[in-house]
Amino acid sequence: MKPILNITKGAVAAMILLALTTSCKKDLNKPAASQTDPTEVSTPRAGTLVWSDEFNGTSVNTNNWNIINGNPGVNNEKEFYQSSNITVSGGFLNITARKQSVGGQPYTSGKLTTAGKFQPTYGRIEARIKLPAVQGTWPAFWTLGASINNGTPWPSCGEMDIMEQVNTSSTILGTMHWAVAGGNQHTQYGGNTTTSVTDFHTYAIEWTSTGIKWFVDGNNYVTGNITNNINNTGAFHNPFFIILNLAIGGDLPGNTINDGALPCTMQVDYVRVYSLP
Repeated sequence: MKPILNITKGAVAAMILLALTTSCKKDLNKPAASQTDPTEVSTPRAGTLVWSDEFNGTSVNTNNWNIINGNPGVNNEKEFYQSSNITVSGGFLNITARKQSVGGQPYTSGKLTTAGKFQPTYGRIEARIKLPAVQGTWPAFWTLGASINNGTPWPSCGEMDIMEQVNTSSTILGTMHWAVAGGNQHTQYGGNTTTSVTDFHTYAIEWTSTGIKWFVDGNNYVTGNITNNINNTGAFHNPFFIILNLAIGGDLPGNTINDGALPCTMQVDYVRVYSLP
């Protein structure tokens, strides 16, 4: 979703060319793979469940998640993240955005990460999520290279956005971000599909040593190539941590926000990670 000022943007135009808790600059003008709303039939490729959170308790499991506080200071976002906007009940994680002034920001919301707690390299990473589809909202299920917390700047650390959606759009974005050789010059590759975002859907990537595949309900809509670090994609062969958040405003959705539709909630049924053969 997400950093950093003075980044030169690059877009990769062909699939063979390919992609602490910061955010990264997004661009809707990326290669797209459009398709109709699929039937929800998501099944992991043969593999073993290695980590999950089913949200069956009454509070966030802090063995799994860090709860972020504050405004990230990127992308012109307008929210202040705080723990009181995150609840667990009825088998769901609820991240709620509110019109509420805290910390100099006009809105509050929630953000969780697995940084330092669970940082896989490769696998199928999936979550079943229902989105609010409110003007001004920017929900995301994404990952960052764990090396960002050891001094590697974005985008050199790498980023994989499993699901992003903005405003009232039915478009789901899947994107990889990284740095071209010789510096921190940002480039990205990805695609999009459409679905009924206010219903539950399963959003996933299957990430191996040769590539990253994006899925909605088991339907693969874009694939990126990382074989043998092609085009300086070495960042994607290292550990990444998982992030869930609901941003308000910012460069991707814009800063026209429907205050009358707040509060609104991004609801997560589960997050699961499988090893792959």
